[in-house]
Amino acid sequence: MAEIVSLREAVAELVGDGDTVAMEGFSHLIPHLAGHEVIRQERRHLTLVRLTPDLIFDQLIGMGVADKLVFSWGGNPGVGSLHRFRDAIENGWPTSLEIEEHSHAGLTNRFVAGASGLPFAILRGYAGTGLVERVGNIKSVQCPFTGETLAAVPAINPDVAIIHAQQADVHGNVQMWGLTGVQKEAVLASSRSIVTVEEIVQTIELRPGGVVLPTWAVTAVAHVPGGAHPSYASGFYERDNAFYSEWEAISRSRESFLSWMERNVLEVGA
Repeated sequence: MAEIVSLREAVAELVGDGDTVAMEGFSHLIPHLAGHEVIRQERRHLTLVRLTPDLIFDQLIGMGVADKLVFSWGGNPGVGSLHRFRDAIENGWPTSLEIEEHSHAGLTNRFVAGASGLPFAILRGYAGTGLVERVGNIKSVQCPFTGETLAAVPAINPDVAIIHAQQADVHGNVQMWGLTGVQKEAVLASSRSIVTVEEIVQTIELRPGGVVLPTWAVTAVAHVPGGAHPSYASGFYERDNAFYSEWEAISRSRESFLSWMERNVLEVGA
């Protein structure tokens, strides 16, 4: 059963050094403020997992939280590169970063397999790419019914999944709607989970197309209004496009990045 706790308590109890941590949200409902709390609590040696590492993973990497990144696309959407990500890869600053790259379909299917209790996933994919040669855990299998050669990837079962949603009730049942990506699968695949929400209500009113995570599937819920900013939360606020553009200049140098993080992340939690 999910406990309703503060974000600080949730991260302190559920995220440990060396954990594999998935932070999901596809353009929408990205758990930015939860990522900031991980930074403030100075977690280290994490393996970070996310289909589309963008600004929050740039910040986590730039603050030395991660040793490894498992992903399928990385960049500042609509703007350009992630400079802290690049600095870690090219120069080992602030620490070196191992990467494991997949396709969107491949990493999504790894989450689905993990959520389903299966050891691996099978898909048509990766053919014609260089990923098969570069990534050691992409294999091929032959279909026993048709003889077709298919790609196989292992299930991923993070220690912790962190997501943002619009709503939870007082019992810890969670509802999200809009573009939900693989948030559900990430939670179900993980040993523990933290869900930050825009609001806590007495009773959830089911929405058409809404996704509900029952309280028994969630470890902790934290009330964190605005927790997805600068991404958007459907029904609550829009994407802060200006900030994505501003991040290009903020993150380009180590000095400006660290100055911004000190003022806007570290001091906020002091």
